[in-house]
Amino acid sequence: MYNTEKFDNFEPKRFTSDGVINIKGTDIPYHTVSEDNVFYDNEGKAIASIFSYSYFRSDIEDVTRRPVMFCYNGGPGSSSMYVHAGFFGVKRIKYEDNVDRKTSLPPYETIDNPDSLLDICDIVVIDPVGTGFGLLLDEKRGKDFYGIEEDAESILTFIEKWCRRYGRFASPKYLCGESYGCTRSAVAAGIAGGGFGNLRGYGIKFDGIVMIGNTVTVGKYFGMSIPVEDSVIFFPTFAAINWYHNHPSEQSVDEFAYEAKKFADTEYLLALYQGESLQGEKREEIKKKISYYTGVSAEFLEERDLRIDENGFRSEVIKDKGLAVSRYDGRMTRPLLKPAKTEEAKGPYSDATAQRYDGMFYSVTCGIIHPLLNIKLDRQYLTFNIFEEEEGKGYPVWNINCKGGTTANRLQEAMTSTHGMRVFFANGWYDDCTEIGYIYYTLDHANLPKENIYVKPYKSGHMIYISEENCQELSEDIRKFILGEDPSK
Repeated sequence: MYNTEKFDNFEPKRFTSDGVINIKGTDIPYHTVSEDNVFYDNEGKAIASIFSYSYFRSDIEDVTRRPVMFCYNGGPGSSSMYVHAGFFGVKRIKYEDNVDRKTSLPPYETIDNPDSLLDICDIVVIDPVGTGFGLLLDEKRGKDFYGIEEDAESILTFIEKWCRRYGRFASPKYLCGESYGCTRSAVAAGIAGGGFGNLRGYGIKFDGIVMIGNTVTVGKYFGMSIPVEDSVIFFPTFAAINWYHNHPSEQSVDEFAYEAKKFADTEYLLALYQGESLQGEKREEIKKKISYYTGVSAEFLEERDLRIDENGFRSEVIKDKGLAVSRYDGRMTRPLLKPAKTEEAKGPYSDATAQRYDGMFYSVTCGIIHPLLNIKLDRQYLTFNIFEEEEGKGYPVWNINCKGGTTANRLQEAMTSTHGMRVFFANGWYDDCTEIGYIYYTLDHANLPKENIYVKPYKSGHMIYISEENCQELSEDIRKFILGEDPSK
């Protein structure tokens, strides 16, 4: 990695700006502070920094009752450019009607964000250590920040320091994480709840969490086995993507996907359990139903003992059109790679959504938002920092250990120790990266207080807000959530 700053004598930077944005017909004045938030060792040496972008509504005299939303992306290793330039900022991308855009080249159009939540809450966007403008200043200290528990504690420490700096300990506080950011939120809230024997205590309590593209599970991504077939959990997502491209039914996507889930939870699960003993007409009947709901062929199913893997599905569901669907957003497509062995080898790492949108989010973040906020930094903006689970790969290692069991256990600890805390799971039907089935499975097995849980599927992918319609819908739902209403209705 190359940097344009010398870190021997690191000096934290701070930038401010002021502006006005019109939200729902009202001019909202705001003040921003974008700054380094430094971690020091016992000798007072700077070892790491989180970079934050704070948006304050500036005409509020008493902020003790004004909510604050802390926002970030995931990865682990992702900067906050997606939620910042795509949804939460006062300036954001203007989305096209056709989300499956055919070019990733500029220019890109931006707008004053009509869906901003700044009228009802202050917003703090976060680049964790080693992402965006966030820095690991001492490479020997990566183990203190790069891990499930370590990352969550650094975010908690930042929030605690931020609340002290700006006098916001009394304010209602919310976390909003996308993708791995959901794991970050669950673990941070769980640690703040005081569970699982953390050496340091935290006094921060959170009123609620918004989970966009859920990664709070009983195992996925963290080397823990889940005692159920992946194909069953993935099935509603497969059905929704098939519905979008092949239109096997006149039902709505919600009706079709829920019907597919019911089939997967019963007949399909039993068929996978029966294995080779399922033969004859019954096997043919099951294969026919699987193909109807998912769009994959009978030959594909027989080759895989009726199972459907994520990568195989993406290159199978519309292969008759010569296309593969995206992992991050099944609405988006790219040509199938040739020869077939190339597709098999690169499928999950050659993604239509990333190809179309990563350059756009980066350009708007660095070229539009940073100048708007008066940020003048001769520093690399690291969009993504890759972590490996094995030593010797040339990248930092992410510690996947989660004390007390799973990230779902952490969320349970948070909700049971913080009475009244609410959680809103927002997931796209077409998200083949963090499938919606994991929400339903987690809710059935994590002993969470269901009366404070809300779930809503969207006609979107991993980044729910891609499209003007989805952006507006998600904004209105989070607005309801902050105001104490049911966002799933």
